[in-house]
Amino acid sequence: MASLFSSVLLALSLLSSPFLSHANAHTKLGFSADLIHRDSPKSPFYNPTETTAQRLRNAVHRSVNRVVHFNGKDASVNAPQTEITSDGGEYLMNISLGTPPLPIMAIADTGSDLIWTQCKPCDDCYTQDDPLFDPKASSTYKDLSCSSKQCTALENQASCSTEDNTCSYTLSYGDKSYTKGNVAADTLTLGSTDNRPVQLKNIIIGCGHNNAGTFSKKASGIVGLGGGSVSLISQLGDSIDGKFSYCLVPLSSNDTTSKINFGTNAVVSGNGSVSTPLITKSQATFYYLTLESVSVGSKNIKYPLASDSESGKGNIIIDSGTTLTMFPTEFYSELEDAVASSIDAERVNDPQNVLSLCYSATTKLKVPVITMHFDGADVTLDSSNALIQISDDLVCLAFRGDDQLAIYGNIAQMNFLVGYDTVSKTVSFKPADCAKM
Repeated sequence: MASLFSSVLLALSLLSSPFLSHANAHTKLGFSADLIHRDSPKSPFYNPTETTAQRLRNAVHRSVNRVVHFNGKDASVNAPQTEITSDGGEYLMNISLGTPPLPIMAIADTGSDLIWTQCKPCDDCYTQDDPLFDPKASSTYKDLSCSSKQCTALENQASCSTEDNTCSYTLSYGDKSYTKGNVAADTLTLGSTDNRPVQLKNIIIGCGHNNAGTFSKKASGIVGLGGGSVSLISQLGDSIDGKFSYCLVPLSSNDTTSKINFGTNAVVSGNGSVSTPLITKSQATFYYLTLESVSVGSKNIKYPLASDSESGKGNIIIDSGTTLTMFPTEFYSELEDAVASSIDAERVNDPQNVLSLCYSATTKLKVPVITMHFDGADVTLDSSNALIQISDDLVCLAFRGDDQLAIYGNIAQMNFLVGYDTVSKTVSFKPADCAKM
């Protein structure tokens, strides 16, 4: 990591974000970075004693827990390419914070907004393996005042210290985890796949001095990639034209990292690419899509409309950090019946009762073609997007019934180039061999 950041830094002053008053709106950025799955050998979470099936089983459990994390949601709310690692369904990115840059292994999360890390002095923090970020050691760090427009923009996520007029934040999650600290600005450096680190100045961050909950000691922060105003995507703004994309390698590809692309590197186009509208709702963090139906072979099953909008649009969120795809229980039951009736094999029970349609791994299964019919975009899944092996002798449908929140998860997205355009308000899909990207 040290040698990476000793390379010549591509220093950029970004003017496009509403938070960055001295940005250069004409500076256009394109880069790619590694996304490291939590079970990759490149991840600090990697356990060499686990089999691929055991890792998938663990990912399934984390996926179920993530719905709880969402349900209380945060109460607040060249071209560069970076690597992503998944922590419990989430992926990780190597970033650095401050001047001189301190390397941080952070969770890359399309389901949250704020970029935050644990900071010294830590009044009450969870244990982490890496050194804590010391704001006093960074020459570019500055706390933001209560009167700053950045603090005002955070609305109910921010509060004010009457002692020193410093803007503070509190984020709580559905699983009772939380982080509290100062709202600040500092230089964020992203490792790039072309070995030219990208330095982003005056990025708004949370410097957490009081953090607790289910956070792992192996990760030391979160990079919010959601749609809210303080996410990395929103802060980069016009400099990346609101575009980012990723290509997730199958979980069996242990020796290859996934990629996340920004700006000019993030365009998804050409043969096979399809696009669907991105729906804006009051919860700006989530990326909502409209799923119209799902086909299993020749059988088409209509998907329920969203109950919280007159149009019925925006009935499912797309999330890179959730392993399974979650459907409303009544719809899932109909989908499961259609899949089961198309597979000529004896069903086997999942002993942990997490997934409900399973078969013996030794049986040669003929899996029906499953197609997701999004508004204006038909996405046909490979069998590896639909079935996963969760033990040595068990393969199961990678979908689950859950009435809390409908989520299009990352198993269904693997080996697709998935592009988000927050300006044109579209999400695009293109089949790809992500290991070769």
